[in-house]
Amino acid sequence: MGFLGRDVEVVSINETQYLLAACDSCGAIGMKELDAYKISWFITGKLTTRVALLEVISTGGVVQMVTVAISNEPSPAGDELIKGVKDELESAGLANLPIVISTEKNMPTQQTGLGVSVIGVAEKSNLRIGTSQPRDSVYCLGLPKVGPELSDPEDPEIVNVKSVQALIKNPWIHDIIPVGSRGIRLEAEQLAASVNSRLQVEPSCALDLGKSAGPSTCLIFSSSEVLDANYIRELNMPLAKIGELA
Repeated sequence: MGFLGRDVEVVSINETQYLLAACDSCGAIGMKELDAYKISWFITGKLTTRVALLEVISTGGVVQMVTVAISNEPSPAGDELIKGVKDELESAGLANLPIVISTEKNMPTQQTGLGVSVIGVAEKSNLRIGTSQPRDSVYCLGLPKVGPELSDPEDPEIVNVKSVQALIKNPWIHDIIPVGSRGIRLEAEQLAASVNSRLQVEPSCALDLGKSAGPSTCLIFSSSEVLDANYIRELNMPLAKIGELA
C-alpha cells in the first residue's frame, strides 16, 4: 500500500540507507485498435516513466534502475513506448540508467498496456516523507490535467523531474507529493494526517481540488516559509497555495 500512504515503498537496507520502489501503469492509452484514448506511444511511454521517477525523486531518492513491462508486441508498439521511456530518462539527466525490458511475444493484443518501475536509494537522513510541521503552508505546483488535456509532455503548466529537483534542494520545503488520480485534496489531507495534523483549505484557492491529475501533472509540497515573489518566478510554473497544516 506504500510507505505512510505514499505511492512508494521504503525498505531499510542498512544502517544509513533505504531502498525505494515506485511504479506506474497505463492501459488503453496509445494507438491500438481498442485503446480508449488515442495518443502516440512515445507520449504514453514518456509520461508513464515520469510518474514513477517523480515518486522516487520527490522522497529524496537517487534513481538506480528502471524496469519496463510492455503488454504488447516488440514492434511497433514496444519500440515506440521504449523511445518515450528513454527520452524521459534523458530529460531527467538519467540517460545511462540501467533498464530491463519485457514485451509480449506470444499473443496479439488490441489495447496498449505498459508498466514502469523505478528503483532508488535514499540516505536515511535525506528521506522526505513525513517531514511536514504544524503551521506549514501547503502549495500546489502545476495544474491537474488528464486525458485530452495532455497532448504535450513539455506543457509548461505540468510538472516534470526538474520541477522536483528545484524544490528538493531547499531545506525549508518538507514533503513533496506528486498528485495523481486521487486529486489534490485527498493527497493534501493524507499529507496532513501523516504528521497528525489537518488541512485548512485556503478559501481563495481556485483550483479544482478533486480533479484527477492524470500522470502526476501537478504536485503538492509543504513549506515552513512563505514563498517570495522571486522564488515563485524561478519555478516558472502555475503555483497556488491550497492551505495550511493545523
